[in-house]
Amino acid sequence: MNNAKNVAVAMSGGVDSSISAVLLKEMGYRVTGIFMKNWEEDDDDRNCNVADDYKDAKRVANKLGIDLLTVNFSDKYWHLVFQKFIDGLRSGITPNPDIFCNKEIKFNYFYHHVLSLGYDHLATGHYAKVENKDDTYKLKIASDQTKDQTYFLYMLQQHVLKNIIFPLENITKVEVKKLAKEFDLKISEKKESMGICFIGKKNFTKFIKKYLRIQPGNIVSENGTMIGKHEGLFNYTIGQRKGLGIGGISDTNNDPWFVISKDVSNNNLVVTQNEANLFYKGRVLLSSTSWVHDAPSSNEMYKARFRHGGNLIPVMIEEKKKRHYLILQDHERAITIGQSAVIYHNDECLGGGIIEQLFE
Repeated sequence: MNNAKNVAVAMSGGVDSSISAVLLKEMGYRVTGIFMKNWEEDDDDRNCNVADDYKDAKRVANKLGIDLLTVNFSDKYWHLVFQKFIDGLRSGITPNPDIFCNKEIKFNYFYHHVLSLGYDHLATGHYAKVENKDDTYKLKIASDQTKDQTYFLYMLQQHVLKNIIFPLENITKVEVKKLAKEFDLKISEKKESMGICFIGKKNFTKFIKKYLRIQPGNIVSENGTMIGKHEGLFNYTIGQRKGLGIGGISDTNNDPWFVISKDVSNNNLVVTQNEANLFYKGRVLLSSTSWVHDAPSSNEMYKARFRHGGNLIPVMIEEKKKRHYLILQDHERAITIGQSAVIYHNDECLGGGIIEQLFE
């Protein structure tokens, strides 16, 4: 490691990015913090804490004796991430804005902005590892497997990975919090950021109503019986149990109901009391596939994760007419169109794609 290199660290004001800056400084790098703003639609909303986050990032930078620059990609975030998210919800799928935020903003526009300023590397507070073997850069699971974020990073390419540093690759969240407490009590007590990337934790339904027209419809059983009303399909996810507002239906038992599908053409939310129907074992078609280096072969067994923190399911990969299919070797619950399937081989993240269609 060349400790004389200049590193820009993405500082959000949170615990992970703050301790990343601390660790980089301890390693001897010349560190500059950069605070990125990507959302301006409701800065006056008490749930939108951009100003407070900047103050936290600035306080940490001052304690470290480093500069804190700012950059604003709000226009690009709107068109490349948020609009895509809204369009997906409107079409009945469940897209993952965090993945596209990483692909389009953090590790594209922000990454190139950092290099244009003359920095050698970009560092972020993600829990992941980059390993260079014979000039091939591999994306690997972090030491803290419970916090691993490679699911959100599978779209990273070789030219980006070679200039990326993940300072938290070999450290646990417990250790991060301990370091934060020793360095800055306010940072250590700060709650972990949740919600839509760069927008934060909000009342989802109230927030999305600003951008999507509400279309109430029927909640129906698998046999087509109308058993309730919904307030817009975008409010529900496959496998959801709570918040359906149905129960005590005649000719049914008292078992809970689960969302099993969305009938967009008829604006119906389809539910079931048989949770076993949510478990799927078949073929999954992926779109927008992206591989970290080489595409996986079709004669090996891999594992796939269908949601962040989800189970690793054994799969085979089949390629037909330049399209990739996953053949599940075991059942997984509530595989959802629009989410990503991410492929692993041992501790290495190979890449993945967007779930487009399920085949029995």
